[in-house]
Amino acid sequence: MKINEKIKFIRELKGWSQEEMAEKLHMSMGAYSNIERGETNIQFSRLEQISKILGMKISELTDLESKNVQIVYENSLDNQSQVIFNASDGELHQTIAQQQKEISYLKQEIAYLKEIISLKSSNPDSENS
Repeated sequence: MKINEKIKFIRELKGWSQEEMAEKLHMSMGAYSNIERGETNIQFSRLEQISKILGMKISELTDLESKNVQIVYENSLDNQSQVIFNASDGELHQTIAQQQKEISYLKQEIAYLKEIISLKSSNPDSENS
């Protein structure tokens, strides 16, 4: 995985948009987008910023041969870390796609429930019929 692909992948894992990442880096959306597309060389100082924002060491970000990815959950209340996922790149992409489908389904379900609540609150007599 190339550096630009890894940056995009980790950003998406964190659920951040390109706009959010560009804001965190104090740069334009277009300039950040060029980084993710691999259309610009990343200066070392920028790479330092990106790795810090992503919560990674530069060596982790630049290790292009790494085939395993771990997602670690860190609880800031008790300073404990726990590996919640450990997989090869292919497995991880599949898991993320499954999560995105589930999130999409849950968003639809929330919209549906909000609609029901709205209908019930606009017509309070409907419960008595």
